[in-house]
Amino acid sequence: MPEMHFTIRWPDGTVEGCYSPSLVIKDYFVPGESYKLLEFLAKSREALNIASARVEARYGFPCSRALGQLARIEATGRTFATLPDARVAVESFDA
Repeated sequence: MPEMHFTIRWPDGTVEGCYSPSLVIKDYFVPGESYKLLEFLAKSREALNIASARVEARYGFPCSRALGQLARIEATGRTFATLPDARVAVESFDA
């Protein structure tokens, strides 16, 4: 199963490297684009849950790394929830 890494920039300028066990992230995000925080969180949730489900379908168990990545994204996202114009940029996809 092809995995991928992608880099995001949070509203405060912090850059974070992220992981997905599937290329499904490419269906949800475009490198160089930024997304409203709630949109980014919703897309991340959907994409990483799909990625984890693909691992489960293939290997019989969900992907703990994908679910852990989602938990980190959601936790960090909560810190920006009070910023009305918060946006998250997807900077790059890395093989």
